[in-house]
Amino acid sequence: MLKKSAVALAASLGVSIVMTSAAQARPEMVDMSGDYAPGTIVVKTHERRLYLILESGRAMRYPVGVGKAGKQWSGTTKIDGKYLNPAWSPPNEVRRDKPNMPDVIPGGSPRNPMGVAAMTLAGGEYAIHGTNVPGSVGGFVSYGCIRMLNDDISDLYQRVPVGTTVTVTR
Repeated sequence: MLKKSAVALAASLGVSIVMTSAAQARPEMVDMSGDYAPGTIVVKTHERRLYLILESGRAMRYPVGVGKAGKQWSGTTKIDGKYLNPAWSPPNEVRRDKPNMPDVIPGGSPRNPMGVAAMTLAGGEYAIHGTNVPGSVGGFVSYGCIRMLNDDISDLYQRVPVGTTVTVTR
């Protein structure tokens, strides 16, 4: 009886450990058509996927969260900054919708929606960044930013420099 209970407990603990493990960076290697130079980041909001274009018609594909209805945008820009554990100041649009937000949420805080890294995009208040809500990746969830799992943004962050072209399509 004691052995049976120990096996059941071990199985339960094993399931709990598997279910609570941090998500791993999981870019998929895929074929990619289109006229994109290697090193370009392409975000397809309707797919909720980000592609890092490689040589020979291949790309690394990551799941992302994108702008919710009325908050999406499209166009081409460049990464103009890279930050680890960035602090976050809510943009004016977020403040209007959530007036009780603090002026700044420090980097590393579990309440910081930027996650472990952010790459800011030129020409606006948008970024490609991690998240403190991993379940939101894959949805229409943001005010226009591109949201990634923390392991995935860490992986992408190491692969691209400031100046990388980013194209967002619907």
